[in-house]
Amino acid sequence: MGLLLGVAVLLVGAGGVAGSRWWHGRPPYGPEALSARATLSLVDQATANAALEPVNADVAADGGQVFLGQVAWDRPPHPQRDGSLRIVVLDKRSHLPPGHIAVKSPRPDDVGTGSDGALDLAQERYPWLRGAGTRKVNGSYVTSGDAILVYRVDASPVTFSIALHPALEGTPPEQMVATAPAAAEDLLVALICAGPDGQVYWAQRLLH
Repeated sequence: MGLLLGVAVLLVGAGGVAGSRWWHGRPPYGPEALSARATLSLVDQATANAALEPVNADVAADGGQVFLGQVAWDRPPHPQRDGSLRIVVLDKRSHLPPGHIAVKSPRPDDVGTGSDGALDLAQERYPWLRGAGTRKVNGSYVTSGDAILVYRVDASPVTFSIALHPALEGTPPEQMVATAPAAAEDLLVALICAGPDGQVYWAQRLLH
């Protein structure tokens, strides 16, 4: 599968479909049990700062943009022990994630940001998630952006912000991330359900 570069946690929303298991075992529940819903909008810096307190929101430099989002879901009737979720934000135009995500949850120890093997499995299973995990660049596997890692289903709702910056000419392919300018409609938000061994049960598009 490739190198894992990074670690951490996540967010969620509502919408599309896509359910299935990846390698073994039955899913402990389907997307319908969570009734996940998501919001994402372009905001000013002050709005993002207020929504993320006490976490520091990402800051957009000159020409940059700040997007504020939230993913919320219902607690399933029989949550899986050691099961987890991933929240993915992708630029649909480039299939690249944001370089960093600032995240807030009522259970701060149960969320983080980074990348892991479940994202690789998910993008292999679901073509529309291409770019969520590692990418092969010049013979090496790299990840240049973040997803939200949710370690327990009790962490809802997850609030997050991302800052997109204008593309810099000459950026190496292995360092490319989603860039400004973008509209909220250009960004996909998805939720991934993973098991205790990192298996991927299903993925759901919340915002297309």
